Amino acid sequence: MAAFICASGAMLTLPRPVSAVVVAGVAVALFLVALVGWWDDHRPLPVWPRLGAQAAAVVLFSFTLFATDLSWYWFPLLLLAGMWSINLHNFMDGIDGLLAQQIVFVAGALGCLAWSVAEPALAIGAGTVMTAGMGFWLYNRSPARIFMGDVGSGGAGLLVFAFSVLLWRLQPSLAWAALVLSSAFVTDASLTLLTRMKGGRSWHRAHREHLYQWMVRSGMSHAGVDARYLGWNLLIAAPAAWWIAAHPRSAMPVALAIYAIAALLWLAMKRRCLQRPSAGGRHVVA
Repeated sequence: MAAFICASGAMLTLPRPVSAVVVAGVAVALFLVALVGWWDDHRPLPVWPRLGAQAAAVVLFSFTLFATDLSWYWFPLLLLAGMWSINLHNFMDGIDGLLAQQIVFVAGALGCLAWSVAEPALAIGAGTVMTAGMGFWLYNRSPARIFMGDVGSGGAGLLVFAFSVLLWRLQPSLAWAALVLSSAFVTDASLTLLTRMKGGRSWHRAHREHLYQWMVRSGMSHAGVDARYLGWNLLIAAPAAWWIAAHPRSAMPVALAIYAIAALLWLAMKRRCLQRPSAGGRHVVA
């Protein structure tokens, strides 16, 4: 969080700077998300006040975009996407190193995309988040010595959302590239949520039903699970995002194909975990 605040000055002064209104909006929204996350880490909050504070942060950031000529009809989509990004990154912060490595990958890739469209200020901002994530990962990788908590996970989700939106404003096809970069997390969190809702379970309660959690319970190490998510990012998501950036006309079908593949892999891996003996010698059951 502090690294982004420090980088915000460079984002205002480099060639093709990001609007000061937008940078201020991201900074204040980040503070709100981090504050409610800190509060929830120390004294658990009910779900609605927590969601209300997160919504206020997304609304504030969205209003800075409207002040810089974005049409208001995008507001419902921005609110939904921002809220989901904050929460899905919180949901996916459950084992050593997983979210930290995701932030390094996504922020670094978003920075590369920004650089490819000649936006050095935005690239530096994303690059700063990447390097901060790398420093954190060194202590958060398995076996972890420090942990993010809701401050870090919620703040990371907001920043991924903000940088993705800023890239989308520069070139609409880059929104599809950004979605592909986050495909592992979005697929796992979204399908898990839908599965819980379909089964009649409370969608907002803490649980251990994400694929990465099933993988750990079936006997895989934290580092082994991290390696599988990283493999998807490097072998599938990164090349697909590069293709989309280079061939904008194919952005939507390529992104949809990647998500279809991710969904099928999620289903196959979960079925495998359920059939595999756990670390204690018994089969894992739903």
